[in-house]
Amino acid sequence: MLDRANTNTASVKIQGLSKIFGKSSAAHLDDVKKGMTKAELLSRHNQVLGLRDINIDVAAGSLQVIMGLSGSGKSTLIRHINRLIEPTAGQVLVEGTDVVSLDASQLRDFRRNKTAMVFQKFGLLPHRNVLENTLYGLKVRNVPRAQQLESAMRWIERVGLKGFETKYPNQLSGGMQQRVGLARALTNDAPILLMDEAFSALDPLIRVDMQSVLLDLQKEIRKTIIFITHDLDEALRLSDSIAILRDGEVVQQGTSQDILMRPANDYITRFVETVNYGRVIRVKSITSTLPKTEGPSSSPTISEEATLEEASLVLRNTGADRLEVADADGKPLGLVTLREVMNAMIGPRGSGGLDKDGTSQSI
Repeated sequence: MLDRANTNTASVKIQGLSKIFGKSSAAHLDDVKKGMTKAELLSRHNQVLGLRDINIDVAAGSLQVIMGLSGSGKSTLIRHINRLIEPTAGQVLVEGTDVVSLDASQLRDFRRNKTAMVFQKFGLLPHRNVLENTLYGLKVRNVPRAQQLESAMRWIERVGLKGFETKYPNQLSGGMQQRVGLARALTNDAPILLMDEAFSALDPLIRVDMQSVLLDLQKEIRKTIIFITHDLDEALRLSDSIAILRDGEVVQQGTSQDILMRPANDYITRFVETVNYGRVIRVKSITSTLPKTEGPSSSPTISEEATLEEASLVLRNTGADRLEVADADGKPLGLVTLREVMNAMIGPRGSGGLDKDGTSQSI
């Protein structure tokens, strides 16, 4: 059984997870394992394939994005982590304990102490004010009132809602309501934060603002966050790792750099074709090994975390044809050339790029 004491973070390992919706779902598991498609399963047996053999490792303290188009299975997947949905097959391991095997009492304990959830539609209690909504999870767990108030007020302030403690949900904008939902989840101090399309209902500018809030908070709290979205720009901005689903299957998973630089198939290539590579790809992804030299490099230096767009500006402003790449401590790591930067900014969408002398080819 999972320890009742909360830890700051926890690893999550999903193994062989499959879900078929229907009265005789288990009877068709072998059909799915043998490759029956989602459309075939529905037409032949009137069963709906939700997930097929999902395998994802989420490192403790990381922000894992699960993304895909509508009907891809991403929301079904996140609901298996706190077992709001029962799997047809597979395991969900949290720090080595299989959530699928927990009895009713253990599962209730797990949901209260190990996970917190932020919903797309906010999920606030309309008859409770901001403060009471925020501390509600602690109240359910019978945490002493003084501790409830202390924790709730801390997170209300951290998400930028200080002074709104006595306001009710209908007195708040959508963005403010979502801040309450985030504060409530953080007040529970659960090691795993589940966010299902949490920012999708917000206007674009408010959505970007909430992404910034989450990124700033994650630097401090280092929770294990599993974030569901259909928005690629959001996924690329937030994630440590991304898993892209299609028809209940993982098509590709890896870092944003992996997926953009090495798309697994034509589907992923089409999926990422509108991305501005210059603003997303980091210089470290295209860095070549430093050649052996006897003296210091005369090339301008740039951080490995700089984007291609930033590198191109340095190249333009200095007139250099290459940059020396350094880590956070200033240690030289390698070089990037003008040609490498320009080719990477094009991405896998076109063939060609630049010749070695920097002249353009057909794309």
